[in-house]
Amino acid sequence: MDKGIKDGAAARAAYLGGLGIAIGGAVLFSTKAVVAKLLYRYQIDAVTLIAFRMLFSLPVFAAVAIWKMRTEAPLSRADRWRVLGLGLVGYYLSSFLDFLGLQYISVGLERLILFLTPTFVLLISSTLLKQHISRRQWLALLLSYCGIVFVFLHDLNSGNHNVALGATLVTGSAAAYAVYLLLSGEMVRRLGSLRLVSYAMCVSTVACVGQFLLLRPVTGLLQPLPVYGLSLVNGILCTVMPVFMTMAAVERIGAGTASQAGMIGPVSTLFLGALLLGEPVTSWQLGGTALVLAGIYLLSKK
Repeated sequence: MDKGIKDGAAARAAYLGGLGIAIGGAVLFSTKAVVAKLLYRYQIDAVTLIAFRMLFSLPVFAAVAIWKMRTEAPLSRADRWRVLGLGLVGYYLSSFLDFLGLQYISVGLERLILFLTPTFVLLISSTLLKQHISRRQWLALLLSYCGIVFVFLHDLNSGNHNVALGATLVTGSAAAYAVYLLLSGEMVRRLGSLRLVSYAMCVSTVACVGQFLLLRPVTGLLQPLPVYGLSLVNGILCTVMPVFMTMAAVERIGAGTASQAGMIGPVSTLFLGALLLGEPVTSWQLGGTALVLAGIYLLSKK
C-alpha cells in the first residue's frame, strides 16, 4: 500500500509539474505582445522588431538544428522545400503580421484574436477538406467570435481609428498559423516537433533579417540599450523558452491538457497589459475574454 501511495504521489507531482510548465509557457508566450508594445515606445517599427527577435533566438534554434542534422538522417529534397514553406508561412508571415497589427490594437485584443487559431483550423478543414462541423463546434465558434466582437467594439470606442486595420492584420496572422498547423501535421509525426520547429525558425530568421537588410539601412541595428534588452527578452523568454516548455508539458501531461492550460494566456496578457502598459481592464474585455475562452474550451473538448 505504501508503494501505491508513493507511486500515486509521484504521478500527481509529475502531472502538476507538467501543468505548471504548460501554464508558464503560455504566460511567457503571451508576454510577447506586451514586450512588443514596450519596444514600440522606442520608435522602432515591426520590420526592425521582428529582426531583433529572431536574431536573439537564432543561436538556440540553430544549435538544435545542427544537432539534429548530425544525429538524424538528412531531409529529402521534398522535405526541404516543405520546411522552407512552413518556416515562411508559420513563423515569418504569421509573426510579421502579428507585430504589424500590434501597433494599432491593445494586447488583450491581439491575444484573443490569435487564440482563435483553432477555429480557423476548423473552418479551413471544413471548407477545403469537407470535414463536418458539429452543433457543439458551431456553438464554440459562435461564442468565440461574439467575444472578439465585444473586445473589438471596446477598442473601437477608445478613439483609435486604426483598430480595424490592426485586427485585420492579426487575424491574418492567426489564419497563417492555422495553415501552418494543418500543413505541418504529417511532418511533425515523421520528423518530430523539435526538429521541425528548429529548422522552420532558422528559415524564418533568414527571411526576417533579409527583409530588414532590404528595407532598412544597416545603421538601424544601432539602437538604445533598452531595445537590445527587451529584444533579448522577446527572443529568449517569449520565443525560445515557450517552445521548449510547451514540448516538455505535452510529453508529461498530453497535448489536450497542455492546450487547455494555454487558456491562461489571454487572461495573463490582459492583466500584464494593465500592469505594464496602463491598458484598462473593463467589463467588456472581461466578458469578451470569457466568451472566447468558453468557445475554445468547447472546441478543445472535441
